[in-house]
Amino acid sequence: MPTDHKYVLLTAARNEEGFIENTIKSIIEQTHLPLMWIIVSDQSTDNTDDIVKKYEKNHSFIELLRIEGAQDRDFASKVYAVKTAYIKLKELDFDFIGILDADITLEKDYYETMLDKFDKDEKLGLAGGAFININEGVPVRMASHRYSVRGAVQLFRRKTYEEIGGLIPLRWGGEDGIACVAVRMKGWKVQTFEEQIVYHHRTTGSVGTNYVTKRIRDGKVEYSLGYIPSFQFVKAFARWKEKPMFFGIFFRLAGYWMLKLKREKRSIPKELQEYFKIEQKSRMIESFKLF
Repeated sequence: MPTDHKYVLLTAARNEEGFIENTIKSIIEQTHLPLMWIIVSDQSTDNTDDIVKKYEKNHSFIELLRIEGAQDRDFASKVYAVKTAYIKLKELDFDFIGILDADITLEKDYYETMLDKFDKDEKLGLAGGAFININEGVPVRMASHRYSVRGAVQLFRRKTYEEIGGLIPLRWGGEDGIACVAVRMKGWKVQTFEEQIVYHHRTTGSVGTNYVTKRIRDGKVEYSLGYIPSFQFVKAFARWKEKPMFFGIFFRLAGYWMLKLKREKRSIPKELQEYFKIEQKSRMIESFKLF
C-alpha cells in the first residue's frame, strides 16, 4: 500500500448539517490522511460552518472556506466552489486531488486503497468507488458504468486534472460526466472499482426537486453535455425504471428537445464535443453487436 502519495480533498457544502459531520468523521478515520482538505461553505445558513469549525480546531489538515454571492443556487455552484478551493491548494506539493461530496462516508482504508490502484496503473487518471445509496436506512447498490466515475467521489491524478483544466461549470450540471469524457480524450483511463464501496446518504438528485423536474433536467443535462439525439433516445428508454416509471422516458426526452429546439449554446469546448460524439457512436455500435 502506498504511504508517500500526497492527496488533497475539495468539498462544496451548502446547508449540509444533516450529513457533513459523518463525512468528516469518515475522513478523520482514514488510514492515509489527506495533506489538506478544503471544505467550502457555499452560503450555508444552517449549522454547517459550526460543525466544520469544531473539527478544524483539532485537525490541521481541515480548513473551512466560506464564500458568499448571489443567493440563488444553480447547478454550476459546486464547480465554482471547487475552483475557489483549488486556488488555495495549487501551490502545495501533492499528487492527487479528490472531489468529495458532503453526504458521503467511506471505509477506513478507502483512500489508501484507491491510491494503490493508481500505483498499479500509470495510465489511470480518474477513479472512484461503487455507490450504495442509503435510502431511509435501506442500502441500495447503484449501477456503475465502466466509462465513468460518480462526481461525489472523483479522485484525479493531479497531472490529469490539470491537463483537462479542472471541472467545467455547466448551467444544468453534469460536470462530473464531461470530466470523465475529457480525461478519456487526453488518453487516460477512467474506472469505477466495484470492490471499493462508497456510502451515499441522500437520494441522488433529491435536493429541492421532484421526480418529474429531475427527469426533465436529466434531459437538459444530456443536451448540454453534447449527447447526439439517437444516443439520448436509447439512454432515455434504458432508464425506464427510474421514477416516474415509464413516464420518466418522455420527461427526459422533453428536457433534451426543449434545449435542442431552442438551439441553446453548449459551453463545452468544440474539441470535447466532437470527441464525445465519436464515443457515443462507437458505444451504440458495440451495443448493437450484442444482438
